[in-house]
Amino acid sequence: MGKQFLESRQIRREKKPHVAFNSGNNEWYTPKKIIDAAREVMGEIDLDPASSELANQTVRAEKFYTINSDGLTKDWHGRIWLNPPYARGTVEKFIDKLIDSEFEQAIVAVNNATDTKWFSRLAKSANVIVFPNGRVKFNKPDRSKGSPLQGQAIVYIGDAPKAASSFTAN
Repeated sequence: MGKQFLESRQIRREKKPHVAFNSGNNEWYTPKKIIDAAREVMGEIDLDPASSELANQTVRAEKFYTINSDGLTKDWHGRIWLNPPYARGTVEKFIDKLIDSEFEQAIVAVNNATDTKWFSRLAKSANVIVFPNGRVKFNKPDRSKGSPLQGQAIVYIGDAPKAASSFTAN
């Protein structure tokens, strides 16, 4: 019995969590209903620092940066929408840049990685955090739907009193 227990613990240690099997694809575009809720809270979106031409058709940010224009090297200000690349090593850079920037309001869509340093840092800056029921079905570049391997969190930083109610309905 003791040997089986130790063997079973070893097998569990060797297994990676299901999120470790992520495809590594950073192109997940936010669904319109979440963007609409962000607009309801902030009025407009001045900046999306991690976007693309296709994603901005939904976000409609006044200014947006793509992988080629590298939002991490630019100043961030105003009302920010951020759905950062979820890849390890990249998401941290976007969260750090946001927190270290001066802006009016920000809404961030991220994996609910509550066990990470970057999420903890983001949560400490947040006025509201909403955990949607189920996984968000994001749009892919080919216009099909897909869901990440874990749930998401919508994080609001600012002083809009209706932030929580706008996202809890979505």
